[in-house]
Amino acid sequence: MPAKDIRTKTIDELTDELAQLKKEQFNLRFQKATGQLENTARVKTVRRGIARVKTVITEKTSS
Repeated sequence: MPAKDIRTKTIDELTDELAQLKKEQFNLRFQKATGQLENTARVKTVRRGIARVKTVITEKTSS
């Protein structure tokens, strides 16, 4: 999800998005450990998505 779309969401929506991304990250790590992960690039994408959401949450709460 582009940062432009993330910035239009409220803090509650961002918190929900963060929880969803962390759950997906956990599932991807579990798949990797069991050897079932097919799309290894998705791990990097999810990690960056988490960073984007956390950054926007920090920006919104500090201002």
